[in-house]
Amino acid sequence: MSRKVTAKMAKSSMAAPGRAVAAAAPARGGAGRGGPGAAMGGPRRLLLVSNSTLHGGGYLGHCQHHIQSFLGERVRRVLFVPYALHDRDAYARRARERFESLGYGLDSIHESCDPVEAVRKSEAIFVGGGNTFRLLKALYDNSLIQEIRKRVLEDGIPYMGSSAGTNVATISINTTNDMPIVYPPSLQALGLVPFNINPHYLDPDPKSTHMGETREERIHQYHEEPNTPPVLGLREGAMLLVEGDKAILQGLTGARLFLRGKKPTEHEPGTDFSFLLTDSNLQKL
Repeated sequence: MSRKVTAKMAKSSMAAPGRAVAAAAPARGGAGRGGPGAAMGGPRRLLLVSNSTLHGGGYLGHCQHHIQSFLGERVRRVLFVPYALHDRDAYARRARERFESLGYGLDSIHESCDPVEAVRKSEAIFVGGGNTFRLLKALYDNSLIQEIRKRVLEDGIPYMGSSAGTNVATISINTTNDMPIVYPPSLQALGLVPFNINPHYLDPDPKSTHMGETREERIHQYHEEPNTPPVLGLREGAMLLVEGDKAILQGLTGARLFLRGKKPTEHEPGTDFSFLLTDSNLQKL
């Protein structure tokens, strides 16, 4: 049968989220492809999934067909990054079982004696979910930020992220829902896209007696800081497919787009978010 188709946190990052974002933005007048913010115009292929498990289904079950279509038949093995969870062995076994069922081999980067070399030799990368701070710290600790950026933005290998893996694909992890259980040296992330994502986005429950901030209010607080980029709230079951300069919302549910100083907007699967990928367009929003 054919193959189916995460040192201490910088004080500036903690004091002003917008500064971490500014550090990730490209310099005016054009940045080199290898520099921060180089996502614009590259040969990138990204599948950014909100969650790995959807109620009523198994691990990656709700997006398995999207994974097969995304990886296609040219990819034979996937490099898995399990740094967001403490038990990396168990996490790798779970991911390997799923990907093998889809017809792909899986190597876990934590089993490699040279993580940088593993990235350099990879055909595709899957960064799993868990705690975003733990994940980003591990990426910095293992000198993988620039290596992953190069492989994705210059070499064009497929990158798939789920939850925390989707968070680190963006400009920064300022809009993660996770607790800072460890301190990465910066909140700046991979910058494969020039905006932020809030995976597991939850709508306010009108029947709830909980008086704390809603997810929407927290994102508005983020946008009270200067120079903060758009935030795409991905609900459970939603994912964003990015191919070059095209970005399309996919999955079973919709998304909510937050732009600084503007009222959030609602979007259904199939929405074209390509305008979020170009720096010139962001200045007009």
